[in-house]
Amino acid sequence: MKVHVDMALCESHGQCVFAAPDVFAFDDEEELVYEPSPGPGRRAAVEQAVLSCPVRAVALDGGTG
Repeated sequence: MKVHVDMALCESHGQCVFAAPDVFAFDDEEELVYEPSPGPGRRAAVEQAVLSCPVRAVALDGGTG
C-alpha cells in the first residue's frame, strides 16, 4: 500500500496524525511527515486517516506492499 499527501492541499489539521500516529507526524517545524509505504498491518489506521482529512489531502493506493 502507498500513502500520498497532497501538500498543496494539506492545511495541517492533524486528523491523520490522530488516526494513524505510527504513519503520520509533525516534525520540529510543524510540517507534516509520513511513511509513504506503511506495512499492511497499518491499513485500517491509514484508511481512517484518509476519511478523517477535512480537505481530502490524504490518499491511499490499494496494493499490499
